[in-house]
Amino acid sequence: MFKSAALLPAAVTLTACDSGQSSPTGTPDSASRHYSPRYFSAAEFSFIHAAVARLIPSDDTGPGALELDVPVFIDRQMESEFGHAARWYMQGPFTQAAPQFGYQSRLTPREVYRLGIAETDTLCAARHGNNFAKLSNLDQDVVLHQLDRGELEFIGVDAKTFFEFLRTNTIEGYLADPVHGGNKHAGSWKMIGFPGARADYLDFVGQNRPYPYEPIGVMGKEN
Repeated sequence: MFKSAALLPAAVTLTACDSGQSSPTGTPDSASRHYSPRYFSAAEFSFIHAAVARLIPSDDTGPGALELDVPVFIDRQMESEFGHAARWYMQGPFTQAAPQFGYQSRLTPREVYRLGIAETDTLCAARHGNNFAKLSNLDQDVVLHQLDRGELEFIGVDAKTFFEFLRTNTIEGYLADPVHGGNKHAGSWKMIGFPGARADYLDFVGQNRPYPYEPIGVMGKEN
């Protein structure tokens, strides 16, 4: 399901996750628990917390999305040029075209998130009597799989497009430079041995030779 996330913890595949417990919306180590969203409402931000916790949970290999403040990254992206689709061609006609023809929707990414979260929570309430953030891990995983496979019919937004934004932005927030709000303390870089934005590191790397120093962000050590 998450072929693009091959470098993330082994539990990044949903089938490897535990089930039956309610998914937490924050952890003591997550600054996003005390972060005031710039774009998302409190309910929407709870959805983001719950979803990214299932997409990249922590395990013995490394930290999860919550520990690395991925929700903060996603919220900040909604107020960026990306969130507003500021540099995208956003005029019609819009058709069901092949991917190489580009993005085919009049909705900006931030609008896709707002509508997608609302539609998902409405569906979860109808099925389970609760919104997504309050479902068990197992039920959350089922919903995420259905979104990924395009099995859910939404009214105002394409469900699969919504999930693709959510998955891609979660991976980006996990691996991006910490200056953008995620990857707290360069946690994912430390996990995979990535040197970061250091100007020159070729003298210190080689096959079967771990990088020996802490990663450097664009604003300094771990940002």
